[in-house]
Amino acid sequence: MAQKRTSIPRPPRTKAVRETPGTPSHEGSRHIALLAAAAGLDKKATAVEIIDVMGKVDYADFLVLMTGASDRNVAAIAQEVDAALSKQGYRSISIEGLPAAHWVLIDFVDVVVHVFQRDVRSLYDLDGLWMDAQRVPVPEPDGEDESSETR
Repeated sequence: MAQKRTSIPRPPRTKAVRETPGTPSHEGSRHIALLAAAAGLDKKATAVEIIDVMGKVDYADFLVLMTGASDRNVAAIAQEVDAALSKQGYRSISIEGLPAAHWVLIDFVDVVVHVFQRDVRSLYDLDGLWMDAQRVPVPEPDGEDESSETR
């Protein structure tokens, strides 16, 4: 039941939209990243991180990284993130990596969500690549006292 999507061109970006953190566009992107993280946590994603890459790359404001326990779990997490954000009015423009589900990328234009299996996440080490970038605190899921998995 893999859903195949075709990529559509991204809208042009302007400096006025991406000037500084705290602009309405940046706060909207942050909101989308937090929604994505919450949806992933609802499907038992672990090691969820939101990385603020605004001004460091031109393709996104935030990267959301999360880990699934298996290919089925990664696929379920990715599908839940896409469905939950779609219900909120945020449609992805591309989903890559299904049905293999070792690493699924969901592109919401200013927010890019990466859902990995643990060994693939370690191999590509996006966490380490963006070591110096600011992290956005991810709220703990309701009713749980456990902290996220550590790398």
